[in-house]
Amino acid sequence: MARILFVNNDGGGFADYVEVAPGTTVEKFFTQRIAGRDAADYLIRVNRQPVARDYVLQDGDRVTMTPTKIEGAAA
Repeated sequence: MARILFVNNDGGGFADYVEVAPGTTVEKFFTQRIAGRDAADYLIRVNRQPVARDYVLQDGDRVTMTPTKIEGAAA
């Protein structure tokens, strides 16, 4: 298992260390953590850098998910 820091900036936001299975991609992690949402509506970074959806998470990574569209905000 890899231990990563997950920073969720959706809503109230939080940060916590979580364990992920070996071979977990950013795409799989997103669907596990933010079910029912479209990844295209989020800025997803690993270690402060944008990554491809098939990036495999490594021990010590810092994953940040920030919505690019805020519900109720004027467009």
